[in-house]
Amino acid sequence: AGQLARIHGARVVGITGSEEKNRLLQDELGFDAIANHRSPTLGKELRALCPDGIDVYFDNVGGAVLEACLPRMNPYGRIVCCGALSQYDTHEPASGPRAVPALLISLRLRMEGFVVTDHADRWDEAAERLAAWVSDGSLKVLEHVVDGLDAAPAAFVDVLAGRNVGKWMVRVAEPL
Repeated sequence: AGQLARIHGARVVGITGSEEKNRLLQDELGFDAIANHRSPTLGKELRALCPDGIDVYFDNVGGAVLEACLPRMNPYGRIVCCGALSQYDTHEPASGPRAVPALLISLRLRMEGFVVTDHADRWDEAAERLAAWVSDGSLKVLEHVVDGLDAAPAAFVDVLAGRNVGKWMVRVAEPL
């Protein structure tokens, strides 16, 4: 999402859970700034990194990262919810920030879930654009493949623990 925003001319601030991943975002993918969501001062850091506020926040983590970004949203900003990784490996999911309704109203924010299958009618268009960006080098594909269903549980645990970079996939058979 950050690479696509950058391609379209947006200033992009990436948030990950490690300095290694942040260096990759900045050095390899060209993000303008980075923050570590494990930082105890994440809110202050985001205020400094986004002095003009946040117009669009693509969220696939939820939890504390969403809570840190919400107060920094600009009026009429958009929050795209694509995942809630912070809640996947817990016995009691958080009830969410209680300030959400007030922030949504006062800043007139739009917060909407995003599921790629809702846009199946545009997959051919997306595939063409993405392929062109990969071909010209403006979009870098980060993926890791593990082989066999027996490797899937450990790979999933690695994703939940933040050990992944990019898309992780499980190959269950060789392509035909």
